[in-house]
Amino acid sequence: MWPFGNKEISLGILGLTEGNGHPYSWSAIYNGFDKALMDACPFPGIPAYLNKQPPETIGIKGARVTHVHCDNRADAEDVSRCSLVPNIVEKPEDMIGKVDAVICATDIGSEHVARCRPFMEAGVPMFIDKPMTDNEDDLRIFVKWHDEGKRFLSSSSMRYVKSMEPFYKNHHEIGRLMYVCQPMCKKWETYGIHALEEVFPLLGEGFISIQNTGTSERNMIHMTHASGCDVHIPLSAGMYGAFGCTMLVGSAGNKLITDSDSYYSFKKQNEVFIDYLRTGERPFPFSETIELAKLVIGGIRSREEKGRRVLLSEINER
Repeated sequence: MWPFGNKEISLGILGLTEGNGHPYSWSAIYNGFDKALMDACPFPGIPAYLNKQPPETIGIKGARVTHVHCDNRADAEDVSRCSLVPNIVEKPEDMIGKVDAVICATDIGSEHVARCRPFMEAGVPMFIDKPMTDNEDDLRIFVKWHDEGKRFLSSSSMRYVKSMEPFYKNHHEIGRLMYVCQPMCKKWETYGIHALEEVFPLLGEGFISIQNTGTSERNMIHMTHASGCDVHIPLSAGMYGAFGCTMLVGSAGNKLITDSDSYYSFKKQNEVFIDYLRTGERPFPFSETIELAKLVIGGIRSREEKGRRVLLSEINER
């Protein structure tokens, strides 16, 4: 039955990957958590923001994570204890028939087709963590699945940064937007999409090119947009101060926007997914997801080709 309407929604969650603790945090956002156990989880940033939340803010009405699978069973057992997930499955596909939808909470785009295929083929709706994919061949597969009517969303939580939301609707006080700087940390392959998706709602579709003149450890991205706005993304492995820092420069002024509320972004991202399951209405066009994937792919291609300017028109989704 689709969409789900007001039914109680049971979710399965898949994880973990290196440096990505979303099965802990996202499951806790739905289910609540054991504070003592979560404080000892392998990702200290997670209890740091969960413990700031008043208890009444925890939970998404009518939805719970009921099943978990991790590549390492010990990880799944720890997620289950910390985030109150009652069922651990030996194989991801063991969730089929037991849950209404599945969250693929891993952030290695090259693995997502393989991880998602059993659920796509079974018609199980999915949320796919960022980036949906990082290569052209797999992008074509996701586009094919979409065209066949498979039900899935993919996004970065940075699309829902609290301090950025007003500027997505109205940044007229700085005039015509001419330049954006959106720094980021870690790897372009996994965290570039965070920077891309925080910027994307400001400008919308229409990116023309991407150029990466950096290295795998110190990426330096320049993108052009049909509006005439230029976007820089400096992305370095250890530059953790980049989170929640955005500079907008327009024809009549500028803004420096900062934000550190990770919980708000993660919870809203999951609330949007639940709304999609209930209504069947996408929160933003799939064409945006395609363009964002092309930017991820183009940034890798440009770096591998010694900083060549890559046109998005070179990357074919069909």
